[in-house]
Amino acid sequence: MLLVLLFFCVGWQTTPGEAEVVKSFEETCPRYFFRKTPPKISLTASYMVPICQRYKNQYRYATLYDQKKRIPIYSAYIYNPGRAKRTDNWMVEPQLVGSGLRPEMISEEDLIQKFHVTKAALEESQAVLQDYKNLIDYNRGHLNPNSHQPDPEAKKSTFTLTNIVPQFTKLNGGAWQTYEQQTMQTKTQGCKETFAVVGAVPGNNYIAGRRVNKPSHVWSTACCYIDNNHLRSWAIIATNDKDQVEELTLGQLEEKLTKLYQQNSVLLFDIDCPRQ
Repeated sequence: MLLVLLFFCVGWQTTPGEAEVVKSFEETCPRYFFRKTPPKISLTASYMVPICQRYKNQYRYATLYDQKKRIPIYSAYIYNPGRAKRTDNWMVEPQLVGSGLRPEMISEEDLIQKFHVTKAALEESQAVLQDYKNLIDYNRGHLNPNSHQPDPEAKKSTFTLTNIVPQFTKLNGGAWQTYEQQTMQTKTQGCKETFAVVGAVPGNNYIAGRRVNKPSHVWSTACCYIDNNHLRSWAIIATNDKDQVEELTLGQLEEKLTKLYQQNSVLLFDIDCPRQ
């Protein structure tokens, strides 16, 4: 397959549609990226679909979704935690099925019953709830966690299967959760705005009869804006079979991901964000 560099600053076409499934992050939902600059990762474009995640007629965050492996490669969002309660009402992305469908996430049941989408068409386009039933040692791991969102509707928007990967259960509820809930709170002290990108490296194993890829690694990084003269960054990575995270600089994470994605280079933020 031809490898192309996904800058998303030019309008390459995707077959599903142009609203929530978009031509370019920079054209539709650039605010979720530091300096309005999406990550630069060289991947196979035919399966990579940029989604501006929309819920209740408002964009909430951005996700690059791999339709072949049925997992997100990353979700990018602004860190803004709130105390609203979470609700586990899982949704899917209609426009991954067809461009004529509504440009907003919806439950599987409503998509099938109200919009007459067949179950087979839905399952072909993306992961579904059944894929995550009866897993052993793995569960649904958010890339953009609901705890990093400010209000009930923003939190609900994270419960889409396009924002989920199979994550090692002990990691998801252990060291990864500690990072999400404690480390991020500590590191963002003094930040006026914090841009986060959380991602997954596809692995060699699958769940659900080889429908959904099980990532080999999960990673997270943030770029904190303090003022025009002061920025800081941090990062972690974890193998997806141990309850342990490795703390890194942004530059170190980009070097690791360059090797793991088998690319020439990976840049997760605009060059102004410090790498050390």
